[in-house]
Amino acid sequence: MTLVVLAVDDEPPALDELAYLLNADGRVAHVHRAGDATEALRVLRDTEVDAVFLDIRMPGLDGMELARILRRFARPPAIVFVTAYDDGAVDAFDLGVTDYVRKPVRAERLGESLRRVAGSRVAASFTPSMPAGSAPPPADELTIPVELAGTTRMLPRSSVRWVEAQGDYARLHTADASHLVRVSLATLADRWADAGFVRIHRSYLVQIRLIAELRLTGSGYVVAVDGVELPVSRRHTRELKDKLIRAAKHDWTR
Repeated sequence: MTLVVLAVDDEPPALDELAYLLNADGRVAHVHRAGDATEALRVLRDTEVDAVFLDIRMPGLDGMELARILRRFARPPAIVFVTAYDDGAVDAFDLGVTDYVRKPVRAERLGESLRRVAGSRVAASFTPSMPAGSAPPPADELTIPVELAGTTRMLPRSSVRWVEAQGDYARLHTADASHLVRVSLATLADRWADAGFVRIHRSYLVQIRLIAELRLTGSGYVVAVDGVELPVSRRHTRELKDKLIRAAKHDWTR
């Protein structure tokens, strides 16, 4: 399928470069441009686009605020953040963005984003449009932008096994790798509670369905996840036991 896209950036050289790279891709039929969020909304008032390639830090209404508005459209376009910063990652995956591209933008990286946009548009064509004001995607569909060998990848939250605090950052552990993201463990504990993640320690957050055992050792309780033992602090032990019992009862009575 061919795509109609909107490029939004308040810096003219960056906007020119982004529009040039998008136009150079054979999947793109037309590129609209906007120098800020207000101009972008004027374009979107008169034109339906498949995707918005959007800078985050802009004067006035910023990219994150514009993305929240776009999510309320009857047929929301795919959103790809194009930014020089990674501190918008948490809000980005909460919004269910299609991709998160770091500047300077490379043609092959943008091509990967367009492939994802095309895939999402094809999938959307087989499902009813979401009503205005509908909620973000279900929790397990959320993705997290992570850096891997100089490339930003979208990591499904459902693949995260446990999370470890590292100062103002958090390390996401999957079955075969780990990724450092700029977000506090407290923030993830609050936002991921509904997805089954529980706080077991001031430094650890765990997907409760993956806890194989809760065991008392000489130094206190530990849980086992993927063969790794993680400490459970005294203040979180009772709450964790209660949650494990409730989860087990739910499984027995389904």
